[in-house]
Amino acid sequence: MAKARTAKEKSDDADDKKKAKAKKPARKVEEAEPEGEVEAAEAPRQRPVLTPVSSKPVRDDDIQEARALGEDEPAATLPPAPEAPPPPMPSRPGGPLQNLKLTDLKRMKITDLSKMALNLGVENAQGLKKQELLFSILSTVAEKSYEVQAEGVMELLSDGFGFLRSPDSDYQASPDDIYVSPSQVRRFNLRPGDTITGPIRQPREGERFFALQKVDQINFVDPLSTDVRERILFDNLTPLYPTKKLKLEHDSGEMTTRIIDMFCPIGLGQRCLIVAPPKAGKTVLMQNIAHAISQNHPEIFLIVLLVDERPEEVTDMQRSVRGEVVSSTFDEPATRHVQVAEMVIDKAKRLVEQKHHVCILLDSITRLARAYNTVVPPSGKILSGGVDANALHRPKRFFGAARNIEEGGSLTIIGTALIDTGSRMDEVIFEEFKGTGNAEIVLDRKLFEKRIFPCLDINKSGTRKEELLLTQADLVRITALRQVLHPFTPIDAMEFVLKHIRSSKSNGEFLGSMNR
Repeated sequence: MAKARTAKEKSDDADDKKKAKAKKPARKVEEAEPEGEVEAAEAPRQRPVLTPVSSKPVRDDDIQEARALGEDEPAATLPPAPEAPPPPMPSRPGGPLQNLKLTDLKRMKITDLSKMALNLGVENAQGLKKQELLFSILSTVAEKSYEVQAEGVMELLSDGFGFLRSPDSDYQASPDDIYVSPSQVRRFNLRPGDTITGPIRQPREGERFFALQKVDQINFVDPLSTDVRERILFDNLTPLYPTKKLKLEHDSGEMTTRIIDMFCPIGLGQRCLIVAPPKAGKTVLMQNIAHAISQNHPEIFLIVLLVDERPEEVTDMQRSVRGEVVSSTFDEPATRHVQVAEMVIDKAKRLVEQKHHVCILLDSITRLARAYNTVVPPSGKILSGGVDANALHRPKRFFGAARNIEEGGSLTIIGTALIDTGSRMDEVIFEEFKGTGNAEIVLDRKLFEKRIFPCLDINKSGTRKEELLLTQADLVRITALRQVLHPFTPIDAMEFVLKHIRSSKSNGEFLGSMNR
C-alpha cells in the first residue's frame, strides 16, 4: 500500500509540474507586454465614439492591434462592440462638418418640420409651436456633427447686446433668435438693422438662446471690407430730388402701371403718397407696382410692409409678390406694429448706407400713425380727433427717410393714406402727411363703383419735379394731354385715356402717335 501511494503521489507531482509549465508562457506574455493589456482594456470605451466627423481611423487600428496582441490568450479578446445608430440626417463618414442653413429651416412648412423632428427623435414634436419646434431641431442637430449657419436682422437692445430677428417670422421675438454679444457689437460697429450672417453655437449651461460664434458677413459683404468700415451714417448723407425713373411698365395689357408711368412717374428715392378711400383698389395697385419693380429692377431690395392688415391679405401678398413681405395683422398690439416698422426702416437705412437701392411699399401709413398714437407717452396736448401732439413725429421720420442720396443709393417709400373712413383721426393724419410727399396718386371710389380700373384720378395725381424723370419730348406730350383732360370728370378722363392707350403696345408708341 505504501508503494502504491508513493507511485500515486509521484504521478500527481508530475501532473502538477506539467500544469505549471503550461501556465508559465501566459504569465510571461502578461509580464512582458503590459501595454497590450492596457490597450485591450481601454478599447471598448473608444469604440462607440465613431462618428461621421472623424477623419482618422485610429480607433479601428487600435482595436485591431489589441486583438492581435490577445490572439494567444482567449481571456484578452475584446467583446463585440455595439453598432452605432444611423445618423438621422445624411453625412459623409470621415468628412468635414456639414453645413445647415437656419433660413432654409424657417422657410419649411410646419408639416415638413414635424416629420424632420420625428426623424431626429424630438419629443412631443406635434404639440410645439413652429418657433419652439425650430429650437428643438436646432438643439438636436447642434449636438451632432453639423455647423448651423444663421442669418438675421440686428435688433440692438439698451444693454449693449442684441438679437438677430428673422424676416420669416416678421421680426418677432422667438426662442430661435440668435444672441449677439456686446464684444461683437463693439468690434464690428454693428448698428440696428444690419443683416448679419455667421455660424451659431448651442446654448451653454444657464443660457437660453443660440449665440453667434463669428460674423461672416454684414449686409452681404465681408465685415472687414471698406464698404462696411467706411460707411457713413444715414442721417449724414445728402438728400436730392429723384433723377432716375423707375420703369413700371412691364406688360402691354397692364394699364395701371402704364398710366402711372405717364402721369405720375416714380423715381429712385421718391416719397410717394397713395390717397385711397375704402374699396378703391389700393391693394391691387400695390401688387401691380411690386410686380413691376421686381421684374424691371431686380437689383432693388423690395420690402412690402403691411401694418394692421387682414391675415388673408398678408397671405395673398406673400404668394403674389417676389420680395420680402413683412406684416403685423390687426389682431396684434400696437407695440408690435411699431416694432415691425422700426425694424424695416432700420434695415433699409443700413442697406442705403452701403449704396444699395431700397423700395418700401407701406400699407398703410394711417394705421401706423394710429399705432404710434397708442404707444407714445401722453404729452397732455391732444389735437382734433384724439391725436397726441407728439404721436406723429416718429411716423413722419419713417416717411421722411425716403430720399435720393448724392453719395450713392436711394430709399423709395410708397405709402397709402386712408381718407373718407368716417374717422376724424384719419382725416387729421392725412392732413399732417399731405404735404410731406413729393408725389401723389389719388384714387377715386366712383371709378371702382363703375368697375373702371385703375381707379386713378388723373387730374389730382402728379409728381413734383417730373422734368427730372421724363425726357423733354415726353414731357411736352404729357403736358398737352393733361390740358385736354383737365375739364373732364375722373370717370370721363380715365375712359378717354384707356380708349386710346389700349390700341398701343407701349407708352412710347402711344406718345409717338400723338404727333400724328
